[in-house]
Amino acid sequence: MSGLSRSRFSQRFKSLLSVSPARYLLQWRLRLAASWLRNGYMSQSQIASELGYESDASFSRAFKRFMGVSPGAIRDSGLRVSGTES
Repeated sequence: MSGLSRSRFSQRFKSLLSVSPARYLLQWRLRLAASWLRNGYMSQSQIASELGYESDASFSRAFKRFMGVSPGAIRDSGLRVSGTES
């Protein structure tokens, strides 16, 4: 897909995966975060930093909005969630 404009790439991506590149990246990052939280690899603060969030609070808000539960709930109980935001 080299040589495609950004808008054309986005159109092709969305037609193949039914989600925009930005949404796909958000989903991937937050599912990775959930895995790290469940497995205790890193603290919530480390995960937020690793994934490029400016603060724990901004990471926590994005995580809860997408996953439907707080990062702490995942960490404390090992809950498995699929990501429910549409």
